[in-house]
Amino acid sequence: MPDLQPHEKRIEILFKYLDQKSITALPPRGTLANKLNELATYKGNPDIKIVYIAPRDTALFITCAVEMWLRSVHSFLISVSLLESSPIWASVCGYYSSHYCVRGFAHLLGFFQLHKARRVVSIEIVSGAYSCTFIKKNGGTREHQVYWKIIKQYEPFKSDPFFTLNDDNLKASDGAHRIVANYYDHIGSFPRFRVLDENALERIIETISKTELTDVPIPRGEKYPDIKYVQLIAYHRIVKFRNYLNEILGSSSAFWNLYKNPAWCPAAMNYQVVKPRFISMYANYL
Repeated sequence: MPDLQPHEKRIEILFKYLDQKSITALPPRGTLANKLNELATYKGNPDIKIVYIAPRDTALFITCAVEMWLRSVHSFLISVSLLESSPIWASVCGYYSSHYCVRGFAHLLGFFQLHKARRVVSIEIVSGAYSCTFIKKNGGTREHQVYWKIIKQYEPFKSDPFFTLNDDNLKASDGAHRIVANYYDHIGSFPRFRVLDENALERIIETISKTELTDVPIPRGEKYPDIKYVQLIAYHRIVKFRNYLNEILGSSSAFWNLYKNPAWCPAAMNYQVVKPRFISMYANYL
């Protein structure tokens, strides 16, 4: 077992809680948000509030993170399956695959953004006491930036060029590419619609998994739809999430072992990549 940093030790503790309680099913829709909104309801509206929280509720951050990673995997598969039929949706689904993965990392680290309550929630475990801190967020702080900023405060993501601050103003940026995909006019490209068969899907995923990188494939807004880069980086982030938990937990977590190989994935989705060899040109933006 590797030496764990404090945030990784917290992840290990919460997975152990799930296993000790024999929790295997994902909670009902909205469980974590509803619980946090309930805790966030108080008079006076201070900028910061700290409350104690039950371990079972803290563990919802972990189940939420795993479910968000599953969304990422599913969105990636949808992106690949639409590669020839819809550049628009292949691009959008590919972006959301990355975003869901980054959001999953943020939940693993113990963070959750409450939209209506306008709070960013973080959890701590100190001497066996579980607590939540509610911090009032700026009105302009968007989900598509806040989760990306959170994980850049922690290793190994702080120094990993596959994770940026998602700055919309950079030419090479997930955010800038998303803005083109979602909000620009006259981007349409409508090829003849045809559904990829499973063999074609597997060939594309295999190509992505065996692509050797010499630079970080950050999507470029001016190159929209830039689907190759969108899918490459989404796939690498998916693999990084899975490997990160494997390194922390080993094979000891029954809960993670249940979800890390989704039965609905094609055989080609083997979570393997060619190790990149590059010096990132994006180091200044980390």
